[in-house]
Amino acid sequence: MEQPVVAGNPKGGPAPCEVVLVPPHPPLAPNRVPFQTVTVEDITYRSYETEPYQQLKLIVGLIEKDLSEPYSIYTYRYFVDNWPHLCFNAYEGEKMVGTIVSKLDNHRGASRGYIAMLAVDKNYRGKKIGTNLVRHSINAMKESGCDEVVLETEVTNTGALALYQNLGFVKDKRLYKYYLNGVDAFRLKIFFFRNRKPTEPERPPEEQSV
Repeated sequence: MEQPVVAGNPKGGPAPCEVVLVPPHPPLAPNRVPFQTVTVEDITYRSYETEPYQQLKLIVGLIEKDLSEPYSIYTYRYFVDNWPHLCFNAYEGEKMVGTIVSKLDNHRGASRGYIAMLAVDKNYRGKKIGTNLVRHSINAMKESGCDEVVLETEVTNTGALALYQNLGFVKDKRLYKYYLNGVDAFRLKIFFFRNRKPTEPERPPEEQSV
């Protein structure tokens, strides 16, 4: 079976059964851009809008097609309500074809980003959509002073591993039986130099100049 480009685990956020109370409109951080839109070829990348919440239904529907375990709606709300500027959606016209859900907090004195979920519609893979979603999210993290980004993905998910390693992520450790289905996970990590400039979105191979 084809390995989906998906990363994440409820361990990165609240437990699936936990009710999380979050403000409907979180205050903006001083250096945070509330909404971003970038178009690469025919795909438009938009940061998450806290309203309308119809977006959330589309995100859940897209991610649940590929997840190895279920998430509570409160897990999704935990991320998109608190870090909407780090969550991006990819559209072809008005159709959502990809999404990334991330967060940013402090970890042992460092500002750590966390990619909780990444999914691309199977009919749109091979177009660098997953790569560009990750780039947009981590660039937003950099703008907020992020020092490092981590994530977990199944050891058998060769597509996701290749995507992240091509972006500079390295394997940090192996987490045995990390997922509910008993599959191990790799924790991947990337470090940033504060003086590095944000990277540019990639175009499909056939569109790149030789």
